[in-house]
Parts: sequence; structure tokens; C-alpha cells
Amino acid sequence: MKKKRIVLPTDFSNNSWNAIAYALMVFKDVPCDFFLLNSYQVGASGLSTKMAGANDTRLYNLIKEQSERELNRELKKIQDMDKNPEHKFITRSVSGTLVNAIGKTVYKEEIDYIIMGTKGSSGLKEVFMGSNTYKVIKEIDFCPVIAVPDDYRPDGKIDSILLATGYEHLFENYELKPILNFTEHFDAKLWVTHVGSLDDLTPEQKAAKLALEKRLKSVDYEFVEVEKETSINQTIQKIVDMDRTIDMVVMIDQDHSFFERLTREPVIKKVTFNTTVPFLVIHLFE
Repeated sequence: MKKKRIVLPTDFSNNSWNAIAYALMVFKDVPCDFFLLNSYQVGASGLSTKMAGANDTRLYNLIKEQSERELNRELKKIQDMDKNPEHKFITRSVSGTLVNAIGKTVYKEEIDYIIMGTKGSSGLKEVFMGSNTYKVIKEIDFCPVIAVPDDYRPDGKIDSILLATGYEHLFENYELKPILNFTEHFDAKLWVTHVGSLDDLTPEQKAAKLALEKRLKSVDYEFVEVEKETSINQTIQKIVDMDRTIDMVVMIDQDHSFFERLTREPVIKKVTFNTTVPFLVIHLFE
């Protein structure tokens, strides 16, 4: 893999640390620039009036300093554990919403991947990660996102990757690149999985499947058809549970994708919240 540029959003929780550790492990032999990003907001409550101006500034500076301090602490922790001289770390403390902070960074720095945690540990409150990760996946549609579940413990290799597809689209090489990067680098097997029966494919879907075969020539892949369980999300989870070699699930997100039209099921959202292995979402640039 050529040098990669990766954003690691953090709120200094175990959840985001776990995603950082995952990124360092997956890219341990790859030259990378990592952007360690924390976003903070002041006065989001809407209670501040002109009177509170001076206090706001003081509060703002305090929050900014705290963000920078925590980022440096996190950076120190990373440098203690990551000794690759080809890994460069840049800290970014950005005022504003997480989605905007990531979006600006991705755009300005020509980022290859965003890697962040998902499934906050406390199901009670809308946790930073889970819901924010989904927001990032939905809104930053110009960069692949890898959502890492907080209880996932990588073992240093990626044996196989599950690409769930409805064959709804003739894939371009650049759309498959993020997947092929992983399969080639880790020598992983790619399972191209279609939920449903081949007999039901339209001529367009058959053409897309054929085109996909041509594009995958360089990797070890196999097509698998699976019967749909109660939902596509559950079907995908079940395959992952049954096959312990699957270390990543990939989906290509397209507005009104075949999956969502067919099932009225927000598949990407459900998988983001329920996945037990890292979930890579690639968007179609339509």
C-alpha cells in the first residue's frame, strides 16, 4: 500500500482508544500520516446571551486547552506503543461539531480512511460513538469509514472480508480500491455475499455481477448466496458469527441502494450499531 492518510477521531474514551489501537495494528507495516482529531463545542445549550460573552470566551479557552492537553496525552500513549518510524502523527483540536471537523480535515488533507469506534458502552444515553459514527457515515460521503466495535480485539491479521452487495451497480475500480487494498495487503479472502436467490436477479444485476468478477481478478474471492433471515442485518451478523475467519464487513453505500429499496430496511445504520467486527463503508460518488 502506498502512504495512507487516516483520520482518528477521539473523545478520549476507551471506545475511541480501541479504534486507534485497531488502526495502528492494521496499518502497522504501512507508511501513514495519522490525524488525531478532537472536536469541542461551547455554548451549545443556546442559553448564552450577550451578557455571557466574556464568560464564554473564558470557557472556550478552557475547553480548547483541555482538548489540546488530552490530545497530547493520547499522542504520548500512542508513541509509547507505536514504534514505526514511517508513522507520523498530527494532532488537531477543532472547534465545532464532530461531523464538520472530520469533513474539513478529510477535504483539506486528502484523507484515505476515517477510523472510529462504534457501539458506546452505555446503551442508556445517546453515546458519542455509536450515533456519531453513523452520522459521519451518512454525512461524509466522500471518504471510506471503518467503524470498529468497542469489544473487538484484533489479532493482527485479516483472514477474510465479507462484501455484502445487491449487485445494484457496476463497480468502478476506484470504488473497490479500499477493499482491494485490504485483501491484497493481508492476503485475505474476499467473500462477495448476496442476500437472496440468484434466480431473482435482474439483467442489470447479472451484468453487475459479471463486471465485478472481472474487477476482482487480482484477489482470492468467492461468490456466496445466502438465504435472507428476518432482515439483511441479521443475515450478515449470522454469517459473521458462524464464520470466525471474517475480520471485516464491507458495504457500498448508495443513495436508495437496492438493499434499502427491496427491504425498506436501513441496512447500513443497523449494521453500524450491531456489527461485531470492523465495518467498512464506501460511498458511491454519484
